[in-house]
Amino acid sequence: MLLLSMLFLAACSKKDTAGSTANAENYKDVGASAKDLLTATTYTSIKIDLQYMPGYQPDMASINNLVALINLVANKPGGISVTQTPIASGGKTVYSVDDVANIEKANRTVFTTGSQVGINFIYLDGTYTTANVLGFAFRNTSMAIFTKKVVDNSGSVGKPSRTKLESTVLEHEFGHILGLVNLGSPMQTNHEDASHLNHCNNTNCLMYYQAQITDIMGPLMTGNVPTLDANCRADLLANGGK
Repeated sequence: MLLLSMLFLAACSKKDTAGSTANAENYKDVGASAKDLLTATTYTSIKIDLQYMPGYQPDMASINNLVALINLVANKPGGISVTQTPIASGGKTVYSVDDVANIEKANRTVFTTGSQVGINFIYLDGTYTTANVLGFAFRNTSMAIFTKKVVDNSGSVGKPSRTKLESTVLEHEFGHILGLVNLGSPMQTNHEDASHLNHCNNTNCLMYYQAQITDIMGPLMTGNVPTLDANCRADLLANGGK
C-alpha cells in the first residue's frame, strides 16, 4: 500500500511502505537514499532509465537540465548515464499511484547494484487521479511524470515551453529524492514550509510548493526554471553533496 501526501500540479513526494526482498535498495521511502545519491562513499555513479509510453518520449533538453543539476550537487566521479526504454501503454486515461507502482514493477530493469545507483522514471500517457498533478516521486529511486499533462500545459501561446515546465517538474521531484525538504537531508536551518511539508519556505526556490501548481506557469513564461536556494544547497552539502 502506498501512503500519499498529495499536493497539486507538478506533484510532490509519495512514500512507499511496500517491502521487496529482490532489489530491496530500490524499495524504500522517498529521501531514504539521499546520502547514497549525494556521496561517492558507496555508489560512484548513477544510471537513469527513462521508460516512456507511446507518443510521450522524454524531452531531452529537460533531461540534460536534470543531469546538470545532479552534477552540480552530487559527488559522482563515475558519472551519470541516461537510457531511454519504450514501454507499452498502461491502457488508461487516468492512473492512480498504485497503477504507477504496478507499471514500474512490470517494466523496471535498472536497479541499484555494485557501485551504481539505479533510478527509474516512468513517462505516462494519461493523467493522475488528482487532475492537476504533473508528476511525483514515489520511492527512493522512482519518479513518474504525467507527460500528457505536461504537453497539454506547455508549448503554445500563453504557456511555458515544454522544456521549462518538464525541467521544473523533474528537478523538483528529484529534489525530494535527494531528501529535500526535511525528507532525508537534515535541515541545517529550519526552512520547511509549515503549511506545505517537505517544501521550502522561500518563494523563489525550486522546492517551494508553488513550483508544482499552476501559479508556476506565468513565471516560466519569462523567467528561468527555479533553482535551489542557499538553505536547500546547505542541506545537501551537509549530507555529503557539493
